[in-house]
Amino acid sequence: MRPISREEGRRLFGSDPAGYDRARPGHPARVYEVLVDRCGLVEGAAVLEVGPGTGQATRRLLELGAAPLVAIEPNEQLAAHLRNAFGERVDVRETTIEEASLPAGSFELATAASSFHWVDEEVGLGRIFDALRPGGWVALWWTIFGSDEPDAFIDATSPLLQDLEPSPTQGETGRPRHARDVEARSEALAMAGFVDLTHELVAWEASWDTGGIRALYGSFSPILRLADGRREQILDAIARIAEQDFDGRVSRTLTTSLYTARRARR
Repeated sequence: MRPISREEGRRLFGSDPAGYDRARPGHPARVYEVLVDRCGLVEGAAVLEVGPGTGQATRRLLELGAAPLVAIEPNEQLAAHLRNAFGERVDVRETTIEEASLPAGSFELATAASSFHWVDEEVGLGRIFDALRPGGWVALWWTIFGSDEPDAFIDATSPLLQDLEPSPTQGETGRPRHARDVEARSEALAMAGFVDLTHELVAWEASWDTGGIRALYGSFSPILRLADGRREQILDAIARIAEQDFDGRVSRTLTTSLYTARRARR
């Protein structure tokens, strides 16, 4: 089954920005520790964010000193949400990274939080490389809703989702999931000219009540794209499983796959 197209994926998430923001669990503290300790995120660092969505990572980047912060968001509704949430603190540019006009050598850090699978990887990394100053860093990360350990909730709900078109995060047949495909992501970063690659898996915990887990699944692209009737049927079934089989509280181990790399200083 072919994954959801890049063009469709970029449209899907603007239907309910506030609902998406409430449903998603954000990102683990370890990611921001790495951005500060390894990638030079300090007060006054010029930062480029690719695909900020509702601004969950944007908020932390600002708190940690990003200024200026340029956010590349192609979805009209999400771009409006960001402008309303952050005002002039964030320069929101309603375009794709592939088409954005970015001055060369302008940023110390570029980030993409659970978004870069919607980008043409070769073109996007090339644009980021050119936009970074010598010695600047790129950090790409994805959160996987599950871990290598058995997950009873995934087992219980997977039959509801097995016929849906997958997100690009599922990866190619016979390969690891996109975020866990260290060989492919490392090769792409190296081909773009980056050095000093690091990869880290961060395990962390999150939990949702019945309404929260229903909203979380409703924020996933394979479900978002469905017709209203079928989408509601699947989400109602997920909520019933959470309520009846998990006593209305679903706790999950999440895994964030974090890649960092640097543009050489010369």
